[in-house]
Amino acid sequence: MAVDVRAGRDVPERAQRYLREAGANLIDGTERPAVGGGTFEDLDPATEEVLAAVPRSNADDVDAAVQAARRAHQDGRWSSVPPVTRARVLQQVADLIADDADDLAWIDTLDNGKPWSHARAEVLAAANCFRYFAGWVDKTYGETIPSAPNRLVYSLREPVGVCGQIIPWNFPFLMAAWKVAPTLAFGNTLVLKPAEQTPLSALWLFRLLGQVGVPPGVANLVHGVGEEAGAALVAHPGVDAVTFTGSTEVGRLVMRASAEHLHRVTLELGGKTPVVVFDDVDVATVARRAAFACFYNAGQVCTAGTRLVVSQRIHDELIARLKAVAESTVVGPGWHADSRMGPVVSREQYERVAGYVDVAAGEGAELVTGGHRSGGFDVGFFFEPTVFDRVQVGMRIAQEEVFGPVLAVQTFSDEDEGVHVANAVPYGLAASVWTDDVRRAHRVARRLQAGTVWVNTFGDFDAAVSFGGYKRSGFGRELGRHAVETYTQVKHVWVATG
Repeated sequence: MAVDVRAGRDVPERAQRYLREAGANLIDGTERPAVGGGTFEDLDPATEEVLAAVPRSNADDVDAAVQAARRAHQDGRWSSVPPVTRARVLQQVADLIADDADDLAWIDTLDNGKPWSHARAEVLAAANCFRYFAGWVDKTYGETIPSAPNRLVYSLREPVGVCGQIIPWNFPFLMAAWKVAPTLAFGNTLVLKPAEQTPLSALWLFRLLGQVGVPPGVANLVHGVGEEAGAALVAHPGVDAVTFTGSTEVGRLVMRASAEHLHRVTLELGGKTPVVVFDDVDVATVARRAAFACFYNAGQVCTAGTRLVVSQRIHDELIARLKAVAESTVVGPGWHADSRMGPVVSREQYERVAGYVDVAAGEGAELVTGGHRSGGFDVGFFFEPTVFDRVQVGMRIAQEEVFGPVLAVQTFSDEDEGVHVANAVPYGLAASVWTDDVRRAHRVARRLQAGTVWVNTFGDFDAAVSFGGYKRSGFGRELGRHAVETYTQVKHVWVATG
């Protein structure tokens, strides 16, 4: 008997009302459709029903948004606002986001498929991101540089200018905050394009910005598909900087398009995170945490721990426990209270995950559990938590980003081999080490080629901690004090004093 996927889908009236309005661009303070009137349908991945018709913007829409941001940058309507006022505005945004967290969580749950409790936690993290960067507004200092006795040399930190920003679909509201909060904190203007798979919650944020007094033209929102609106944005000559979060394949396209105008580019791209487990750990704890690392958000996380690199000495016990955890993970729509994993975001993504399962089996990996559509659902893009064992370094499932709930298990015999296996991928976004030996923990953390390394934990994030990758996982940093480098530029001033 099929599970009623719609049971419990009691969307609050405020969120329902918003969904009827959410299909709009916001340019120069005005909500509007696409210039050509084009739209695309946005689907609920759990029910496959249409949530909204969203503007399919083209180069003309992008140009209007960039021109609005350019005018706002040139006349200083935001950058010239006293720092104490800009900081207060960002704090007010944070407060309003927190107030609206329940309804906003519904929007991302419907749009992305994730459990409502996960979506709500991410919305609150977005509020904290605004609070953190509000604290930076009046703390971005220049320097005084010793030079000749008759010269005063000092530096200024100034806004980069117009920032073109493209975000992914896995954390829709949170990723918007990661881009918008530091951009505004450092006095820039922006044009944001959300992912076409999850476009709906962004307008809520931009309405809040206007509500608290961010001037028209400072923050602009343009919807559309990547090949059209996204490509037009990164290639626009009026953009000063491009920040992109998404796949490595698209990151290459962004680089090529940005090269024509020499935009400053920051890329946060794919990952193939190893969870390196030594033989001195509590196996039951690691099994639970390794499952969380891979299956959270249906594995649609750039830092997902999709490679379990485990000591041969505890391999069998850990795999047995991990299989049990995977098979007990409740898969269902985000509004079911017991759901711990929702559907993947789209039919295209479902087919991609299923395709990698076939590839892994064809290359000789051993299927431990999962690998199929989650039982009981006749609609929706639900996929079982999946574990493959006996995965070799050269297999595609060990080298390529699946972006779904598929775990590849690899083994090692000693520390050197463990580090080698962990590093034997083209990515370097994150890694995790599990051991009770504190010296080994620090030693291995230093040897892993990744921008973030977690020790005896996984998936910790904080707005105060910068984030970014090594190798094909991109360059530049989001969050933390390193965001100053992303969203400001340095000017040196020489003054003759004698």
